Amino acid sequence: MTVPHSARIAALVVATTAFYGYVGQLVPQREVQPPQETVIRSDLTTADMVKVGGELMAGKGLCLTCHTIGRTGALRFPDLEGVAVRAATRVPGLTEVEYFAQSMYEPDRFIVPGFNPGMPAINRPPIGLSDQEILCVMAFLQTLGGTATVTLQTTHAYSGGAPAPGGGPAPAAPPAPGNAPGGATPPATPANVTPAVPPPPKVTR
Repeated sequence: MTVPHSARIAALVVATTAFYGYVGQLVPQREVQPPQETVIRSDLTTADMVKVGGELMAGKGLCLTCHTIGRTGALRFPDLEGVAVRAATRVPGLTEVEYFAQSMYEPDRFIVPGFNPGMPAINRPPIGLSDQEILCVMAFLQTLGGTATVTLQTTHAYSGGAPAPGGGPAPAAPPAPGNAPGGATPPATPANVTPAVPPPPKVTR
């Protein structure tokens, strides 16, 4: 008995679909949900902030997507184990809190030797942590080699949308034409203008 060609193709399709369906059930399924919005209460203690900061780093802040804690070897971004100790002396003139603030609000201002720039400012999209959430992250980072002291009242150079240290005002634009100092209007300088030529005298015969 000869099995029709179309039947063999149909049987192959069914068998293949069944096989991959079975294999797919063996692969662990993980549903990815958008990060939950964190509500920062005004009465958070430093201990509460440490807990919230750890959750933000693993979730909304995406910090642990590139950073690690307690790992060595080829790393994309610096490992954060003991970062509280290094932060106090990493950049001359910056305290531990100011260094953390600069690293998160303006990450390209200082690049740890051996690494490349690439970390986004976490107070802007697509991450967009609030100032209070960033303080919580700082509190958590302080526990990595030190003691958390940050509170919701802690201020730094970037608090409240303050400009970056060392950033000066933009240069003034030159005055627009017709707005010369003192209110005087400068004379116009025509360009490529041909002087008018008087017509020849009329001759009467």
